Amino acid sequence: MQRIIAPSMLSADFGHLDRDTRMIDKSAAQWVHIDVMDGVFVPNISFGFPVLKFIRQATTKPLDVHLMIVEPERYVKRFAEAGSDIVTFHYEATNAAHHCIDEIHAAGARAGISIKPATSVEVLRDLLPSLDLVLVMSVEPGFGGQKFMDGALGKIAQLRRTIDEAGLSTLIEVDGGISAHNARLLFDTGADVLVAGNAVFGADDPKAEIERMLDV
Repeated sequence: MQRIIAPSMLSADFGHLDRDTRMIDKSAAQWVHIDVMDGVFVPNISFGFPVLKFIRQATTKPLDVHLMIVEPERYVKRFAEAGSDIVTFHYEATNAAHHCIDEIHAAGARAGISIKPATSVEVLRDLLPSLDLVLVMSVEPGFGGQKFMDGALGKIAQLRRTIDEAGLSTLIEVDGGISAHNARLLFDTGADVLVAGNAVFGADDPKAEIERMLDV
């Protein structure tokens, strides 16, 4: 199992996005997480292609792009071609999951799928062999700063068992309410990648906070 921290740029200072991206680039974090929200699938709007392009220029680290948008099949290829290393879309947002995965892979990126807190991991069983990553939401998607929902732990453990029993290399990512206080529990339960926003960018020393999360 890997231990990867992916700071969420949704919690960065948008007035100093270049500074904050370059800070993450110099930190121990392995990925940079970018939340794309359309105001339809979730009640908030965030980054689009121009900001993604800007962040891509400011870091050499893999861009982990989480699409919280309806009809992701219309855009997954463009996000992959725009510099995303991992493109994750929501299971609940499309009836064309296999098509989205194929489009992402064809564009040269890794493909991920995300599930909301109310969605069972069972819906992913047939998709797992074609996925590089599963993102378990431990809060309701759309806003940062929410409290971690304990129900995610069972999902992580179930996914870990299913992935290991099938001999797959699919990574398990968790997003929502994550900090150094629960990082060890999440890694021990079976997570490979932790997304942290407020815990990193709200810390007095963001780089030290990232190291604490990896050092648990």
